[in-house]
Amino acid sequence: MAHRVWQPVLGDLAAAGLRPVAVDLPGLGRSAGELTTETAAVPALAAWVARFAAALGLTGPLRVAGHDIGGAVAQHLLAGGDAEVARLALVNSVSYDSWPVPAVARFRDPAARAAVTQEELLAARRAALLAALGRPAREDEIREYLEPWTDPRTARSWLCLAAAADSRHTLAALPGLVASAAPKLLVWGEEDRFQPVGYAERFVAEVPHSTLVRIPGAGHIPMENDPAAVARALAHFFTD
Repeated sequence: MAHRVWQPVLGDLAAAGLRPVAVDLPGLGRSAGELTTETAAVPALAAWVARFAAALGLTGPLRVAGHDIGGAVAQHLLAGGDAEVARLALVNSVSYDSWPVPAVARFRDPAARAAVTQEELLAARRAALLAALGRPAREDEIREYLEPWTDPRTARSWLCLAAAADSRHTLAALPGLVASAAPKLLVWGEEDRFQPVGYAERFVAEVPHSTLVRIPGAGHIPMENDPAAVARALAHFFTD
């Protein structure tokens, strides 16, 4: 959803000869624009990413990595045919019916979205970040992650993303993923409380051409727990 989770591994990926591009979806992170409940749906976001890639001149087969809900977008990008995807990597991604988690699902209720204040949402995101990091965090790190959330536009965009969160999109992508011969890599923090590693195990058991790399001791954002291991797995997969 936002580029900050990828920041710890971008340097190593570039050093491996790749051209990593970390994407902020509209209205999130440092991106301009603002999501609506319609444009925040996974198929619409996948189409947006395809247009984004085309605008950068990335016309050849893409090598795509997705984290969390970004992983749902990546799965749909491959299965839905919005862009030609040569290789797909999922890092602690949503899949199957693993999402939305309760803290996100409650905002599918319009009344809940209308009632929450920006201060409450910021506090909730802080708590979720600390749980996702899976390690002690410095205050400056927390501020860096949460600074975009001080913009009301970002808060509104995220609430629309939460409202549009629907596991039917990942379930619908499964036939296309199964049929695709594209190599698929799952990199997973084994201590993830939000997207348990069991979902990754199920994925590699049911989806052909899939491999799982476990990151021991890592949480939902393994790039923050063991960036060298995550970068090594992704670089080997994307340059193979």
